[in-house]
Amino acid sequence: MNSVTDSKSHEPAESDDGPWIRSGEAFARWRDGDRGAIDDLVREMTPVLWHVVRAYRLDEDVCEDVIQFTWLTLVRKADAVENPRAVSSWLIITARRQAWRVASRNRREDATDDEVLAPALPTTRAAESEAVEADENHRLWAAVAQLNERCQRLLRVIAFDERPDYHHISEDLGMPVGSIGPTRRRCLEKLKSVISGEGAAS
Repeated sequence: MNSVTDSKSHEPAESDDGPWIRSGEAFARWRDGDRGAIDDLVREMTPVLWHVVRAYRLDEDVCEDVIQFTWLTLVRKADAVENPRAVSSWLIITARRQAWRVASRNRREDATDDEVLAPALPTTRAAESEAVEADENHRLWAAVAQLNERCQRLLRVIAFDERPDYHHISEDLGMPVGSIGPTRRRCLEKLKSVISGEGAAS
């Protein structure tokens, strides 16, 4: 995925709301059954999520995990986003909260900008809430584990990396470059089916 900031730097006349509008439109199309629209949403928002998560000064592999968690959570809870235009904010807040939790566990709270992020972050968390969240995380990763190995690897390196190397992935997974995008979409659909309780993916 190319950086949205790089790809849009030559369009100064475009409204600042452009990325959010495009993201909302892509999300609406995907939720309505256009499987290819998830590519547009990922392309628009992944660089933004990287920018958000990096503010916590987490290691790169930890940032990747946080972003992966964010996208998988969207797949799992897509229906919770009632207004498609709100999907950008939903993704950003989800990424911030997960990064904050990880940073807190690592005793690296100093990476946060409290003044900017405080409105989006919980100030206290009840034990019951933590237990529910832990259970949801377990269910999410259990669903990912039900996918075949190719889907698991493909989702990790394609859907959530900022700038994946398609040629390297093609060689690593033994698949044509042109089939990577469609295969990723099928893997996301399989994951969605597993999460919704339709059974394990083959």
